[in-house]
Amino acid sequence: MPKPTKGPRLGGSPSHERIMLANLACALFDNEAVTTTEARAKRLQPLAEKLITKARRGDLHARRQVLSKLHNKATVAKLFEEIAPAIDKDREGGYTRVIKVGNRKGDNAPLAEISLVLEGVEKKKKAKPATPKKAAAKPEEAKPEEAQPEAAEEAAKDAAEEKPAAPAEDQAEAKTEETPEEKAE
Repeated sequence: MPKPTKGPRLGGSPSHERIMLANLACALFDNEAVTTTEARAKRLQPLAEKLITKARRGDLHARRQVLSKLHNKATVAKLFEEIAPAIDKDREGGYTRVIKVGNRKGDNAPLAEISLVLEGVEKKKKAKPATPKKAAAKPEEAKPEEAQPEAAEEAAKDAAEEKPAAPAEDQAEAKTEETPEEKAE
């Protein structure tokens, strides 16, 4: 969680900051991308994420909560009807991205573009377990251990290919046959 700021917020009062961020959020949802200063983009990102999360819920209470923040019915309607359904169901946050774009010509203020992320989520591959320090220190010992499971898998495949599955009748006969020791008795 970001550290709360003390004193003037973005160069004004707290109420001015709330209004400014609400207007930026409306512009973001209307245009799907906004170029502003880095400070404003960083302050807008958590607000936009929370509003999108509520829009994904889609119930009346969530709509009223978003309306209390944005005050623009057309933007809220677009957020609930177009943007929220377009976001991938597997995405658990990270609905916006901030990209630095350089400095403004007039006052050299650092600019950033905040935009909505509407692309799908790629599943992460599970990382391999970390090797113990002893195995990492002695690579000669680690190599035979790695080769053994592969050899065991190949042997199991070869054995499965050589022995075809016997029908149930043959298996029953094999169980009833006498062993050489039983015949001797």
